[in-house]
Amino acid sequence: MTIVQDTIRPPAQSREWKAIVILILLVPMLWSPVILFRFVLFQPFNIPSNSMAPTLMVGDYIFAAKYAYGYGRYSFPFAPSFVSGRFRAADPDYGDVVVFRTPKDSSTDYVKRVVGLPGDRIQMRQGQLFLNDIPVTRVALKEIPAGSTCGGEFGGRVRRWRETMPNGASYVTYDCIDNGFLDNTSVYIVPSGHFFALGDNRDNSTDSRMATMGFIPMDNLVGKVTRIFWSLDAGGGLRPGRMGKVG
Repeated sequence: MTIVQDTIRPPAQSREWKAIVILILLVPMLWSPVILFRFVLFQPFNIPSNSMAPTLMVGDYIFAAKYAYGYGRYSFPFAPSFVSGRFRAADPDYGDVVVFRTPKDSSTDYVKRVVGLPGDRIQMRQGQLFLNDIPVTRVALKEIPAGSTCGGEFGGRVRRWRETMPNGASYVTYDCIDNGFLDNTSVYIVPSGHFFALGDNRDNSTDSRMATMGFIPMDNLVGKVTRIFWSLDAGGGLRPGRMGKVG
């Protein structure tokens, strides 16, 4: 179970031959059902923080589909560092919840929601997401007790919004505080081959709005989060209502 958080390159032809040899050696192992499921199709992760609340919360256990975006360096454990690009590559869509590594921290798996694709202009204005200078549709929902999702300093209740992307992807976000640190930003222009990611818990998430993460290369994708397969509360009790597909 995985927790979600300058080299001299050999010539391209050498890298290709090495990759082919490795694949040939791995073929017999890949026919094992356990290996096929765990290392080729899906990878399990557990959620250690509430940065993606309410979609994903502490105690949730998720599956990420590796095949959704193709296979690259971070698709397999112990993959050699010279591997680049993705086999059977496909880009994520607006609203996808994805697992990835960052350029500044290639040893930690992170999980966020894709809100910007190459060429997009992204900005936050008074807590609302703008995509290509157009506000992303959002509808206010009933406030609920914040619990631990906002941290103790943000008060007792959290505002909720139903946000809907241009492609119809819809999900709920949390708004812990007015005029938070990341509620008003400059314009981010997503470069080619990258995406922009946000946490659903907008005031309590380290994401592409911050220099520590920034734009994420498509080649750093690990997989698409498809479902919560297990969920436990702080006391170890089962939360069956949280198990199922991830929106």
